[in-house]
Amino acid sequence: MTANAKLHLELPSAETLIEVCEATWPAASTNRIGAWIVRNGQGGGKRVSAATENWPTTEADLPAAEKAMRDMGQAPLFQIRAGDEHLDEMLETHGYDRVDEVNIWVSPIGDLSRETPPPVSAFAIWPKLAVMQELWERGGIGEGRQAVMERANCVKTGLLARTDDTPSGVGFVGIHDDIAMVHALHVDEELRRMGTARNLLRQAAIWAEEHGAKYLSLIVTQGNHAANPLYADLGMHLVGHYHYRAKQA
Repeated sequence: MTANAKLHLELPSAETLIEVCEATWPAASTNRIGAWIVRNGQGGGKRVSAATENWPTTEADLPAAEKAMRDMGQAPLFQIRAGDEHLDEMLETHGYDRVDEVNIWVSPIGDLSRETPPPVSAFAIWPKLAVMQELWERGGIGEGRQAVMERANCVKTGLLARTDDTPSGVGFVGIHDDIAMVHALHVDEELRRMGTARNLLRQAAIWAEEHGAKYLSLIVTQGNHAANPLYADLGMHLVGHYHYRAKQA
């Protein structure tokens, strides 16, 4: 069996990739409160703000998590992973809606790095440039999410794409163990469907492989009807899902 075939057989699990996400896109702080792990996201989005079970919970445990999140100025939010069906049902009975279902994608790094983006179409750059900050902000990736990138204590880089000699896309990559994960991927709307996202992902894979990664992964909402088909077309593997529960304001 070739090394690449072995990598395909041993793709990281969804559970492992969630650990990679937490390492490469970290909360400002985490606290164990009873049966919960509660995260302080400081405006960094759902991934860094949602509480999760530390062990199986009951209805008696719920108020402690809700209070802890409200005390931090966050609306109660829970991440529901595989095996959390009891928690999912409990939250539904307490008026929490199912939101932001996501797909977890991964690929052996060589499947993406073997094709090089066209010259001067994609770059790995860190610290971030002002133009990268502007692109993220135009994509709704503001100060809170950019702060997550700064505090990520891992091997990391930013991504910048150029299309028609214009800055067109941006992203962030971190590595945990031998797995790279792409976050905050954004392509300007007027420059989409021109290969920009594909170039960014291939550049991410090339950079990550140079820094010892064996896999490239990312997490995206199921409702992103541009991104999911692209990842499938690139040959990435869908290995899991999770979703959130939140109350409507």
